[in-house]
Amino acid sequence: MFTDTFDKITWLLLAVVIAALVGVLATNHGAGAGRAAGLGKAVEREMAYRARVELIARLYGPVEELRTAGNDQEALLRLNELIRSYPGEAHGYILRGEILRKMGALDEAVASFEEGVRLNGDYVDAQSPLSRRRAIEGLVAEGLAGIGGRAAANPGNRSLAASLRKVNYLKSRLAGGCE
Repeated sequence: MFTDTFDKITWLLLAVVIAALVGVLATNHGAGAGRAAGLGKAVEREMAYRARVELIARLYGPVEELRTAGNDQEALLRLNELIRSYPGEAHGYILRGEILRKMGALDEAVASFEEGVRLNGDYVDAQSPLSRRRAIEGLVAEGLAGIGGRAAANPGNRSLAASLRKVNYLKSRLAGGCE
């Protein structure tokens, strides 16, 4: 097959060109795949976020309906069932905090909001469709005045000190702080 030097050189050059072509194609394909994988991950995150928002609307829709109808007690009962079923879902804690605040249970509302924000910081993000930033700002202002005043009057009360720490945690998250 390789009888003379010319044939050997031709076959060697052909092998080098094929190897170089394979190398170039593999390098370009890898770079393109990396960009596509990054784009794919961003799309996956966006789809997962939208699916979560839809799940929240489906799960907590009946609770919202009870709230708008003025059945806060029944909404709280239903919400407690959902929180037991989905303990890692922050939305239940946020809704419970809103209902408790409306009912005048400030310390419990603060604790519930704090738990929800710890689970998912999207609730303090003004750009998030899940944002409850205004409600949290109002709760922090009310908490600093109410709980802060009571804590100052009773410096040895540990439960008031814990509630005040939770208010301050929410305040720091509103200011852009993180865990």
